[in-house]
Amino acid sequence: MGFAINGKFAAQRITGVQRVAYELTRAMQARASSASELEVIVPRNATDLGFASRTARLGGSLKGNLWEQIALPIAARRDTLISLCNTGPLLKRRQLVMIHDMAVYDVPHAFSKKFLLWYRMKFSILRRQTRLILTVSSFSKERICHHLRIDESQVEVIRPGADHLDRITADPSILTRLTLVKDSYCVIVGSLDPRKNLQRVLQAINKLGHIPNIHFVVAGGANPRIFASDSAAQKADSERVTWAGFVSDGELKALYGNAACLVFPSLYEGFGLPPLEAMYCGCPVITSTEASLPEVCGDAAMYCDANSVDDIAAKIERMVTQPELRERHRQMGLKHASQFKWERAASRLAQILYGSNPETTRYYEARSSAE
Repeated sequence: MGFAINGKFAAQRITGVQRVAYELTRAMQARASSASELEVIVPRNATDLGFASRTARLGGSLKGNLWEQIALPIAARRDTLISLCNTGPLLKRRQLVMIHDMAVYDVPHAFSKKFLLWYRMKFSILRRQTRLILTVSSFSKERICHHLRIDESQVEVIRPGADHLDRITADPSILTRLTLVKDSYCVIVGSLDPRKNLQRVLQAINKLGHIPNIHFVVAGGANPRIFASDSAAQKADSERVTWAGFVSDGELKALYGNAACLVFPSLYEGFGLPPLEAMYCGCPVITSTEASLPEVCGDAAMYCDANSVDDIAAKIERMVTQPELRERHRQMGLKHASQFKWERAASRLAQILYGSNPETTRYYEARSSAE
């Protein structure tokens, strides 16, 4: 008996949730003292995790939700399972589940009815099956306790890191491909999920025609099976908006590193990794005061009213037309983001997993103090 990680994320496209699972798994495995201490169980269609993972690759043809609900609990029957992507097997009793947000309760209009019902059912069952819920921010912890009606002692916060960007090499070819010049464009990262507030950003851009030589790049996409809003798919006609679609990690790092700012006036985030990643790359950030974003960004971001097109436009204008202001936010962002390390997140998770062993607890506390 030991711990095993739910490796379903290895067969999924990398978004914020999967990024947390991948990086936390990587950091935890770097701490493991033996191959049997922390195994990652993956489906047959998983991609190479890209590091020396200790995995048990399952046979059979199951994948996706069927794999997670049927094959995974059988494979992990002797272990305590750690599921890091909002969900886990509903019939598995010994498990910890990381729930990133309560969006299906707080902003139900953002999702399709099928997705909404499925996730609400899963959360209602998992709250009784899991021995502990993990989450990524104090904001999400409060919402989980509220909606699932559980005591705060049953939820632990593990804040993600941003230093995975150290392993990524920036790919500046995207600047050439999109005809971009340093500090002459703003980057907008997010899907067509209506929570990302893309429509108001596009309306704000239409108010900035008086600012010469400034461009806007939208990186991201959407899954119509999940998100319910048709209006979010409407695109601005402005010639100054480039729709880059999904970009690689290297391309995104290059976009961050050369942009005048990131515009991220989201309406709802359980954590909000893009602003932190942007800061880590030296990109000034404009974000909203909604949900977890002030908790994540601290004093390093410029804040706007997510519900006001005029205020979003005004904040963009200030950032792109004032070089000294931009440089100040660049430096504040670099300092702030440097505090978010995956090693610290792994140390916190290790303390939670092995806390019943005093010697192990002291070991991880000592490692954390040294970092």
